[in-house]
Amino acid sequence: MNIEFPKLRPLDVQPHQQSGQPPMLLLRDPLGLTDQMLAIPQQLAPLLALCDGMHDQVGILTALRVRWGIPITRQALREIVDTLDEACLLESERSAAAMAAALAAYRAEPSRPLTLAGGGYPADPSALSDYLEAFDPADRLLAEPSSHNGIVRGLISPHIDYSRGGPIYRAAWQAASAAARSADLAIIFGTDHSGGLGRVTLTQQSYATPYGVLPNALGVTGAVADALGEEDAYAEELHHRHEHSIELAAVWLHHVRQGNPIEVVPILCGSFAHFVAGQADPAHDTRIAKTIDALTGATGGRSVLVIAAADLAHIGPAFGGAPAHAEQRAVLRRADEALLAQMSAGDAEGFFGALRDVGDRNNVCGLPPIYMALRFLGDVRGAAVAYDQCPADDRNTSWVSVAGLVWH
Repeated sequence: MNIEFPKLRPLDVQPHQQSGQPPMLLLRDPLGLTDQMLAIPQQLAPLLALCDGMHDQVGILTALRVRWGIPITRQALREIVDTLDEACLLESERSAAAMAAALAAYRAEPSRPLTLAGGGYPADPSALSDYLEAFDPADRLLAEPSSHNGIVRGLISPHIDYSRGGPIYRAAWQAASAAARSADLAIIFGTDHSGGLGRVTLTQQSYATPYGVLPNALGVTGAVADALGEEDAYAEELHHRHEHSIELAAVWLHHVRQGNPIEVVPILCGSFAHFVAGQADPAHDTRIAKTIDALTGATGGRSVLVIAAADLAHIGPAFGGAPAHAEQRAVLRRADEALLAQMSAGDAEGFFGALRDVGDRNNVCGLPPIYMALRFLGDVRGAAVAYDQCPADDRNTSWVSVAGLVWH
């Protein structure tokens, strides 16, 4: 298929180098439309940047030769573009057909298939229960859960893997356990790591856990979809298939309920990059306002637990930053404590403003779900329960910070 104006789909791009080999870029589709992972020489990175749908192949060829000094032939460029298309990495008829087929298969499943069971945590419910109960948050506690007063209405639950964040998960869910057991509806705002700007992405699928299935509250989901318009609400629904944030919270929710099901509204929250850059304001965003209003109207009279499946900062070389040693980690902790204070005050705009003012320099990937949870909860006060910084590379120079917090 000849694609004259190639445009890359959103991809994961990672540098890679084997001993004695030239540096490469690994290209992976986060939606997994195919199992292929392509590698191209790092020197061809400008080619990827030019595949933006605005440049035809002649323009790309000219720019590579004149601006970048890359001697590439017309035939070689055509072959690269064809290879990208065959791997469904370009916006094209081929990738559109693959996406439609994948979405149809996802919707035909009896529930959203588990993606981490048997790897990120035990698939056997008895073994899973033992695994989760074995985490000890003692040395990560900021305060004893019993010291917090009031009815718990929501919590921040991490979405880092259990092996690193397990003690924080346990502290947060211990503090919220009574509320989780008494609620009849859970709204889970999850981080969509590949979500579009300001996206609110629904699914009608129920979320499975090793304990069984948490049924989708279709009436509430439908009310939000009606408010947003179905095309907008489900535009990125396929992201639910592989996105881990909601799954990791759902497992703990089902665990503290001792396997008893509860209706859930799973909502993936897309990037706030345009808000942070000052191009728009979430306080006046129509999509966010419609979502919050619809949720409020559709959940009246119900006992609702709100969950933000959210990590905090991502610093160091693994995330494109400088190595973060002890001094930087101490600075990060102070920054995180200031953010936790904003969250505890129930101040959605103050929380967002604090990150916007510094350009979200610490890469707080939980910004969207935490903001959405605060907007929905309204007049609440919170208390941070536990905090930790988890290593994200083998040299202990990259870190992810996580916290457990409950809102009353």
